[in-house]
Amino acid sequence: MLVEIKKINKEEVTVVTSLDVAETFEKEHKNVLADIRNIQNDISTAEFSALFFESVYKASNGKNNPLYYMTRDGFTLLVMGYTGEKAMRFKLAYIKQFNAMEKALIGKMKEREKGIAVRQALTNALQLSQENERMHGHAYSTYTNVVYKAVFGKDAKHLREEYGITKKDNLRDCFSEEELKAVQSVEMVVSGLIDFGWSYDQIKDFILHQDLMRLAA
Repeated sequence: MLVEIKKINKEEVTVVTSLDVAETFEKEHKNVLADIRNIQNDISTAEFSALFFESVYKASNGKNNPLYYMTRDGFTLLVMGYTGEKAMRFKLAYIKQFNAMEKALIGKMKEREKGIAVRQALTNALQLSQENERMHGHAYSTYTNVVYKAVFGKDAKHLREEYGITKKDNLRDCFSEEELKAVQSVEMVVSGLIDFGWSYDQIKDFILHQDLMRLAA
């Protein structure tokens, strides 16, 4: 997939790289970079910064070379001058990918909004059960690890290692829409079991030995 969702300046956006554009349109990357820099000369700094994001990639010789990430509008500005039947097919294919990824991003954002309410319900259930006091303030993270193990087979620490992120980063930003739905579904089950007075060990045993798809239904 050439179009991807990437966090840039603390915001997730759909982007494509200048490297992908060069490869797809059969151009030298240095020429694509030159085209981007020509755009930079023709528009304001603020406008350019909203469309193109400079970065680097490691080349085969080990050197860090420049590349740009660009939004749908940046991509449109860049390739509008690329002509020919093949170029038109490539443009349409990219637009289709942007549409699909932007739809996925919207779905992911909606699941995050829903997730805030679900996590609050879990927090409230833990407070009412006094589990947080019993676990010395670590009840939420402890129960969350059980949820992650049920969904992914790994706790938060190992998931962060897998995604290459630190504790300062939001782990759930790495999850797909479907993964977020699964996590939230299991969290709702956990909240209900806490409300019914189940112990941590009972909940852990139940969650980790159930069919996730049945729990999420």
